[in-house]
Amino acid sequence: MARRGSATIQEELYSTPDEPAREELDDARLLDLDAEKESPFLRAQKRVSVRRGPIPRKTATRLLWAVLAIAIAAVGAVASAAIYHYGEHSWRFRLQSSDDIELAGLSNVTHAQVMEVMGGDIGRNIFFIPLEQRQKQLEQIPWVESASVMRFSPNRIKIQIHERTPVAFARVGSKVLLIDAGGTLMDLSSKKRYSFPVIVGMNSGEPLSTRAARIKIYNDLARDLDSGGGHYSQDLSEVDLSDAEDVKVITNYPGGEVLVHLGSSNYLDRFKIYVAHLREWRQQFDKLESVDLRYEHQIIVNPDLRGAERQPPLSASAARAAISAGVKPAALVSREPAPGKSAAAHAVVLKPVSTTPEKQSRWHKHRVPLKHWAAKSAAQGVANPAPAISKLQAKPALQKPSPAIAKGQGKP
Repeated sequence: MARRGSATIQEELYSTPDEPAREELDDARLLDLDAEKESPFLRAQKRVSVRRGPIPRKTATRLLWAVLAIAIAAVGAVASAAIYHYGEHSWRFRLQSSDDIELAGLSNVTHAQVMEVMGGDIGRNIFFIPLEQRQKQLEQIPWVESASVMRFSPNRIKIQIHERTPVAFARVGSKVLLIDAGGTLMDLSSKKRYSFPVIVGMNSGEPLSTRAARIKIYNDLARDLDSGGGHYSQDLSEVDLSDAEDVKVITNYPGGEVLVHLGSSNYLDRFKIYVAHLREWRQQFDKLESVDLRYEHQIIVNPDLRGAERQPPLSASAARAAISAGVKPAALVSREPAPGKSAAAHAVVLKPVSTTPEKQSRWHKHRVPLKHWAAKSAAQGVANPAPAISKLQAKPALQKPSPAIAKGQGKP
């Protein structure tokens, strides 16, 4: 009785009135744990169907962008058509006068030459001017090497001209022209003077490629003569390029002009021989007209019995224009001597006095008259020194002359 009673008393002492509520709380926690970890064996819940439209959303977005693009393109086309119509008919985009054409780079090309090409575009819309065609037409002007034509709104055209650079005068028929490094012939400039020699042996009817090949020979000649620092090209008044194997020059030293045959190579070495012996030859010969330096150890004095090739005479106006442009007066006169007044041809032989290497630099000169050959050649009308050279057994020069030949290289 006592134990039972004591136990009952203990339960009554330690039991709490909210015992059922705690049990309910524990049950709820167990349910929450079970809910967080769902068993894979539970039955799937029934899905609720969603009502969709007839076109997917992605496709509808694409169609919307396509419609917007078409609308923008249509608006742009209408705007472009309106702008084109305005630009085509508006007076703001028309060349009103030549003042709307800006020119740059003109020195020898005249304003009139440019307006011959561009004058037809006055009053025309600048957007309808064929710029590429006008550029090609401008480059047909002889002085124009290249040209560029640009349009600037609202109504301006700018033309940039790059002119050619002349390298020599050219005697073509009865006129004297300027010529550039490519063989293009140009009218004389009234704004600038030049100190070029006159090139003969060209004609206006030959193709440009032929003139270009000849002017290349002249460029090689001038470069070779000036390579040693002597600037001998400035002493030339005329260069004959009619024969590419025999370049002939006419010098303008005091005492008279002399026609010098330089062959096709070694121009500087041969010209130095001429310069070194010019004063001596003037003293030895009564009249010095020409010198042939094409042969090794052999110089023919006065080989051209008929003188230089005769050129058509210049008119007075052409001669005045040539002189004002810088042409030396000596290059404008005819050099064909009167019949029977040519100087007799002589051969000057240069040969070493000894074959030993120590004395190879010493040379001995002999003057051989060619009276019989001169008379025979004059009767036959032959101006070629080949017969005299063959008698003297001279060979064409294959090597540069010895520096000893050119001793005393100073200009006379």
